[in-house]
Amino acid sequence: MKKAAVCLALVSACLFAGEANAAGKSDVTVHNDSDFAILHFFLSSSTEEEWGPDQLGDHVIKNGGSFTLTGIPCDEYDVRLVDEDGDECVIEAVDVCGADDEWVITDEDLLDCEGY
Repeated sequence: MKKAAVCLALVSACLFAGEANAAGKSDVTVHNDSDFAILHFFLSSSTEEEWGPDQLGDHVIKNGGSFTLTGIPCDEYDVRLVDEDGDECVIEAVDVCGADDEWVITDEDLLDCEGY
């Protein structure tokens, strides 16, 4: 598994600004502006050693497509995505807490994350 040493522009804002909603949960819309389909998207609390379930289920985020993750509890997460070539990208310590946001994935983000 390849790990990113830097926080990428993958997240338009890694730290979620704004006021927390009453439930302390967030909705995050992931936009795929890369040339690669995103087949898997995992979230895991940064304190956990195992990855949580694939957030996409049977869905694929195609080039130009988007997917919304809903009801994400307030926590710090590690994010792992896998593209159509099987390349993995891991972003550590993404703070998700009570504000809705949008993440944009680009080719540059994926290549930087893979260590190219």
